[in-house]
Amino acid sequence: MRESLKVLQECAELQQRKSRDYQNENSRIQQADYYPRGVASLMDIINTKTLRLWSVIEAMESDPEYNPNFESLEDSGKDLINYASFMVAYMRHGVDGQTKDRDFLNRQIVDKVE
Repeated sequence: MRESLKVLQECAELQQRKSRDYQNENSRIQQADYYPRGVASLMDIINTKTLRLWSVIEAMESDPEYNPNFESLEDSGKDLINYASFMVAYMRHGVDGQTKDRDFLNRQIVDKVE
């Protein structure tokens, strides 16, 4: 198996483990609740994660001894993959808690009357 496919498998497993914490069956919180602006909310999360990655990379470039305190670059890369998959799933109306009466930006869909 190619390494990139192994990474995708690891991301799927990570997504499953995290979903047991963040969308636990004993909680009223559904995945769509995290994205009040739909795909725009997911892009905010992806942008924030990317900025954090740049910050760590720049620290590592300037100090060869620097090691991240919490998440490795690999962990952050896996998070980006998963957030991108959430974005695609949201656009397909495949995220738990989404309703068909809202678009990809979580705006109410209004029937056009002509």
